[in-house]
Amino acid sequence: MAGDSTDLLQGTLELLVLKTLSLEPMHGWGIAQRIQQISRDVFQVNQGSLYPALQRMKTKGWITSEWRTTENNRRARYYMLTAIGERHLASERGEWERSSGAVNRILNWEGGAA
Repeated sequence: MAGDSTDLLQGTLELLVLKTLSLEPMHGWGIAQRIQQISRDVFQVNQGSLYPALQRMKTKGWITSEWRTTENNRRARYYMLTAIGERHLASERGEWERSSGAVNRILNWEGGAA
């Protein structure tokens, strides 16, 4: 991650990767670029964080991979979301929305009864 304000909460990187892969299969560099682009440069995923996360997600059965040729005619490992990964993404997204809503309520609270 770039800068101390962009450190992701534990587990958030996996959520962002799963969402990115729900759009289309991608290679690692493409995943990192897409997250950076969509977050408007708030999140910059370094390779040292991304590839271990991809391996953990493969082990859990959330993603699979295969070698393909890129648009630049280079070989790269492309990652794809599995059905298990789709279900996990839906579950984690719901949990994220619940948790972030609670944090927002606390941050917007100005005293008195909750």
